[in-house]
Amino acid sequence: MKPIVILGNGPMTAKLIDEVDSSDQPWCVAGVVDQEKPDASYGVPWLGPIEQLAEIVERVKPFRIVVALADRRGRLPLQPLLESRIRGVVVEDALEFYEKLTGKIAIEALTPGALILGKGFRHDGIGQAVTRFISTLMSIIGLILLAPLLAAIALAIKIDSRGPVFFVQARAGRDGTPFDLLKFRTMRPCEAQPPSEWVQDNEGRITRVGKWLRRFRFDEVPQLVNVLRGEMNLIGPRPHPTSNQQVFMEYIAYYGLRSTVRPGVTGWAQIRYGYANNLEQETEKMRYDLYYIKNRTLWLDVRILLETIWTILTGHGAAEVRRRTRRAQAHAWRAASADAVGRVTPAYWPLLAATNSTTASKPLVRQ
Repeated sequence: MKPIVILGNGPMTAKLIDEVDSSDQPWCVAGVVDQEKPDASYGVPWLGPIEQLAEIVERVKPFRIVVALADRRGRLPLQPLLESRIRGVVVEDALEFYEKLTGKIAIEALTPGALILGKGFRHDGIGQAVTRFISTLMSIIGLILLAPLLAAIALAIKIDSRGPVFFVQARAGRDGTPFDLLKFRTMRPCEAQPPSEWVQDNEGRITRVGKWLRRFRFDEVPQLVNVLRGEMNLIGPRPHPTSNQQVFMEYIAYYGLRSTVRPGVTGWAQIRYGYANNLEQETEKMRYDLYYIKNRTLWLDVRILLETIWTILTGHGAAEVRRRTRRAQAHAWRAASADAVGRVTPAYWPLLAATNSTTASKPLVRQ
């Protein structure tokens, strides 16, 4: 594996280690360089203080140095970093590296200045018009080609359980404008008020047909009608129920940016993370939504569409669910490395909570 050295023990360090270890790249964090030793739960060694960076680079021979210093004023070792870069070592800012590695943005480390002055977050009129045209055209084609399947699904829903064929719910669209989102009904009608409308609290209500519709995402197909109405695009952040808007605006940083684009039938967060069942998971999905809004291009939309088709055909879950197995390999690599100083026993470290844990218990509505 190719070794990475993290310079600094700031708020991003633990997240960087976790994401590198669970990525598909042949990389591993060799250790942390800082004045103080990292927390033992990080599972990586302390390589030494910042003033010894040149010696550490010579010893560890990293292919990349990620700068994660919380305060760089007077602490950034410019000369060793410059020499390392000239010798072919990649020197990269922690936020930029995190974004490219994970396909999401670290909300807790994002500043208004970075949003205003940084790259991305530009949506020109021509690009939006092209996206809208393609969404409309593909929705028309999709509805025509899938008409026999949609009719069969509607019949199966009626035979399987009592209740309407469609589930209609008020969702927040572009600029927060509410609209009625269409889905095939996948649950039995509830006699009494449910504890919440999250899937995890209503699994017993999912019908036999609904189970398969949800697995292959066929319950979302009626939203092609919403696309034709101009309420949605084919690709975009998934629209949230209007009843959750105020809660999300209060607890999720930069949440309002989601409404700057049309919501989508499928999206980057949907294929990378899947469904969310509490506020903490919604915050995690917001990281992916921000990445999409920042880096939105026609080619990214095509990638999302292709991965969505793969999910429909195979019934496999989102990528985030499938990327956990590499931690053991990364830990074994560090355990076998010869020159690390102050080695600690590798352990699993959780992702830093982005919101207060008490907010996760609020009853919210499934996305």
